[in-house]
Amino acid sequence: MKKLTVTDKTKCMACLECVRACSMAFYKVFDPDKSCIQIVEGKDGNPKTNVCIQCGKCEKACPHGAITQNAKGVYMISKKLCTGCGECVAVCPMKVMVKTEDSEVTSKCIACGICAKACPMDILAVVEK
Repeated sequence: MKKLTVTDKTKCMACLECVRACSMAFYKVFDPDKSCIQIVEGKDGNPKTNVCIQCGKCEKACPHGAITQNAKGVYMISKKLCTGCGECVAVCPMKVMVKTEDSEVTSKCIACGICAKACPMDILAVVEK
């Protein structure tokens, strides 16, 4: 299974370069609300990096069959089938599915690695498990 992972949870400096890279790739604008990776405050007060864990809850919640798992284990959204209903966003345990007012469809991490390349702390990696 291919997925994005955080290799060292203690080194995130909350610089948001990963967030910037993701929102720029999907939406061509830097907007943290349009990123499929989120930096939040952890229980200990330190930055916590939330990434898609490819759990499949989004697929099960989609009433239109717009989310399917590809051969590498990544859940993908069909822009042709997605109605933007937001059911998948509501069930995402990591809160990294994106549905914005200016987009008709939802977006999610596709384990492309753009965020990992942008991370100056080198704590993100796309791995095959």
